[in-house]
Amino acid sequence: MDFDPAGWNKARRARLMAVVVTMAAALIVVACSSVSDASPESGNGEALSALSPSETPVNGSTPTLEPPFVDQTIHSVPLDQIVFDTFDGGAVRLNDASISTIRRLRDAIRPLYEPVQYQDVDGGDWLSDSDTVIGYVSESGPYAYPIKFLNSRELVDDTIDGVPVLVSYCPLYGSGVVYDRRLDSVEQVFGNTSALYENDLVMFDHDTGSYWFQVGGEAIVGSLTGSKLEPLPSTTIPWGGWKDLHADTQILSREQGFATSRNYAGDPFSSYKNRVDDLRFPFPVTEEKIDTRLPASTVTVTVRVGEHEKAYPVETMGDAIANDLIAEEPAVVFS
Repeated sequence: MDFDPAGWNKARRARLMAVVVTMAAALIVVACSSVSDASPESGNGEALSALSPSETPVNGSTPTLEPPFVDQTIHSVPLDQIVFDTFDGGAVRLNDASISTIRRLRDAIRPLYEPVQYQDVDGGDWLSDSDTVIGYVSESGPYAYPIKFLNSRELVDDTIDGVPVLVSYCPLYGSGVVYDRRLDSVEQVFGNTSALYENDLVMFDHDTGSYWFQVGGEAIVGSLTGSKLEPLPSTTIPWGGWKDLHADTQILSREQGFATSRNYAGDPFSSYKNRVDDLRFPFPVTEEKIDTRLPASTVTVTVRVGEHEKAYPVETMGDAIANDLIAEEPAVVFS
């Protein structure tokens, strides 16, 4: 099926402009499409025009040194399957992208490189109890990261209790993962390429410029190809449930030193679930990964033991407990 950049322009621009995706973690990749090949410089030269100069953080947290460009001679996936969103209705594959295009699109969706403020539980008064957060518990206590905030920032580089952490979220994939940013004892800092692989966020590290597949925490292009980040225990949960479990939680504040405030409360992706269920992803995935046993937006709990995996659809399970065996290992799944 064909990829229609113009038809998806509004939804794709929402990745840059802001705010919330209603779809939770859809962990089964089920669609295939192709991207229209655009000239690397076919945009208007201002793909970041929606990102005004006021988006520059006033807290000085953005790294000041330009990271090296990715070494495209080393990769574990085809380069033409990594596709940049140019935010002007177009797209360009990595193997066709010019240096100026790559530079221009870096951090177009600006990560939070150094959070300046967390708040106590009252700091989440702008959220409804049904709004989703990523919950993480450190040695000193619990932390919550609202999906409504992460939809327009996607990456949070932080250090909590001496542990360098990366809170990552891809709105198009609905995937939230917390990682340890250390790789072979070297602390990494991660930015946003504005590219996607398998319809999922592609990150880059500031040390080598290597490209990383967000949901897998794995480097797929560059000198670190094959390296993997260690995932840290976290949960994706409604804010009301997280508060019930952790009344002492800290929550990431909306006020992070950006010159222009946002309320992070809109919903430009209200029809996204239906489009995905119709197998109309904004960016391509591999044809061999098509699986129509469940609608694409189905929220699942997945369990992996070695190379064996099982998926448990939340809607099918309801409020239940599943006792199962996976690769002869006993497993229990709570829904």
